[in-house]
Amino acid sequence: MDLLSALQRLRASLDRELFPLAIGEAADDRRALKELTGQLDDYLLPRLRAIDAPLLAVVGGSTGAGKSTLVNSLVGEDVAEPGVLRPTTLVPTLVANPADRDWYLGQNVLPGLSRATGSGPGALRVVASDALGAGLALLDAPDIDSVVTANRELAAQLLAAADLWLFVTTAARYADEVPWSFLRTARERSTALAVVLDRVPEEAAGPVTRDLERLLEENGLAGARLFTVPEAPLPSEKARLPAEAVAPITAWLSGLAADAAERSRVVRQTLSGALDSLATRVPALAGAVERQEAGFGALRDVVAGAYAGGMADFDEGMRDGSLLRGEVLARWQDFIGTGDFMRSLESRVGWLRDRIVGFFTGQMPEARLRDALESGVEALIRGSADAAAERALEGWSAAPGGGGLLDRLGAMESARLGRAAPDLGKRAEAAVRGWQEYVLDLVRQEGAERRTTARMASFGVNGAGLLLMLAVFASTGGLTGIEVGIAGGTTVLSQKLLEAIFGDQAVRTLTARAREDLRERVRVLMDEEAARFLSVLEPLEPPRGTAAALLDAARTIRDHRTDLPPNRTAVLPVPDTSPQAPTDPGVSPQAPTDPGIRPAPGVSPQAPTDPDIRPVPGSRAGESPPARRVPEGGDGR
Repeated sequence: MDLLSALQRLRASLDRELFPLAIGEAADDRRALKELTGQLDDYLLPRLRAIDAPLLAVVGGSTGAGKSTLVNSLVGEDVAEPGVLRPTTLVPTLVANPADRDWYLGQNVLPGLSRATGSGPGALRVVASDALGAGLALLDAPDIDSVVTANRELAAQLLAAADLWLFVTTAARYADEVPWSFLRTARERSTALAVVLDRVPEEAAGPVTRDLERLLEENGLAGARLFTVPEAPLPSEKARLPAEAVAPITAWLSGLAADAAERSRVVRQTLSGALDSLATRVPALAGAVERQEAGFGALRDVVAGAYAGGMADFDEGMRDGSLLRGEVLARWQDFIGTGDFMRSLESRVGWLRDRIVGFFTGQMPEARLRDALESGVEALIRGSADAAAERALEGWSAAPGGGGLLDRLGAMESARLGRAAPDLGKRAEAAVRGWQEYVLDLVRQEGAERRTTARMASFGVNGAGLLLMLAVFASTGGLTGIEVGIAGGTTVLSQKLLEAIFGDQAVRTLTARAREDLRERVRVLMDEEAARFLSVLEPLEPPRGTAAALLDAARTIRDHRTDLPPNRTAVLPVPDTSPQAPTDPGVSPQAPTDPGIRPAPGVSPQAPTDPDIRPVPGSRAGESPPARRVPEGGDGR
């Protein structure tokens, strides 16, 4: 796998929402994800595909720094639109030589922005001008501190897509913190950088320039080229600066456009720095994805626990005899009369059998008892499912990320989720009827044996089956039915008659099998109910193994970090003709020919030597090393 393929694989792993849960610093994680995917799409992938494409210099800076005026002055034409209203630059303008215009009009760089015809955020205006030499383009970016969020985000996106930053600040605002946060990003990614100090009063030129140089050095940017543009009275906001005021910058850019080798060096420096930054940015994202995976796992555990509780509620309802009260007991008492039956149980067995046989042969329809039992079981299932859904909803509300997930669903959908599904009644009815048929099959199989055939004939399959159904809700595996004696003797009766038909051991076995079959059917229903919650998670949860895939991609990129494609258009000088000429035809980013553009001190363009790239414990996606905060104010002190 080559470097381009490794980056494409990394991009594919990022091609979905990875941080849907509000866990930890999720907002920062989402921002870091957006920045990384943007730089892959806008810069790393396009630049690797065309290493010798024209160099893009982005002119960025704070509100009112004079970026558009500077671009117009450098080009000598009114290509950008300066103004007094803020924000000023709404649509970024890219100025390129006519020979390079088609390259920038295509989707080669910044493919997510429309070209030429766009007139609002998300568009890129491309202008051709002979004032710029072929091989170099200037892009006037929106304000990095714009009051419009979309403008700030676009400014950051454009700077991340640049081969070279031409960063503009003023004598009054050069020490503001916002610009320095961007400058530190350039340092951390070894981005080629030049700083323009604009609107400098003549009397303050010396002290302000020295103080800015001090701040650059303290922030690891001592190698950045610094241009000073003196303050000049302009007749209007749209006027251009005097040619002599910007002559040093114009000369430098012209030389850069004319020197293919130097452009190649600048491109490779910035490209190498961006690749190096992935060694920390990608593992940090992987760590954030692992936090999301843990959050989803916790939400799944809440659902599993809630519906395990639902099964426990159902089991308790089977054991405590409550189901045999109410309608079931009423249908039973219609025939036997609880008090009379209990008094005659020992002495009037023959009379009891006659009454029971009459009951099951038509003197009292058995369907009433069966229907009452079916309704009771269905009600127990619905009650257990409702309680489980309520517990699951409450658990999500309290779990990290769960509250935001429910907010995302909306109040009505969350309320529906907190109750059993509307069609549970029909599914429960089908399950109970299936169970009743299963019980009758058990009775048929057991009654087919010769020793029980005669006794079964007195009761019939349906009658014995109903007695077994009652026993399921009256005892634990048929072992305690006689001792429990709940619901006015109902359990005693069912147990006694079953033992008279099948024998003590057979009753235990039949009851256990019937109970387990019913529990399994109810468990299926509970799993279906739990699936309503899990179906909310599934489309949002990052694919399993995403964090591991990100770490693996970071390792692969590190292994191929130096495999940059050769430059096919740069005409390199003979090594011996200049002490600064690179000796490697690939043009090493560590051998700058322009002392004003070089990797920041302490930032090595070499690949990390640690073979195992892991998220730093406690780190956040996109988190940078601590840096000195530049104090706000005009003097920088």
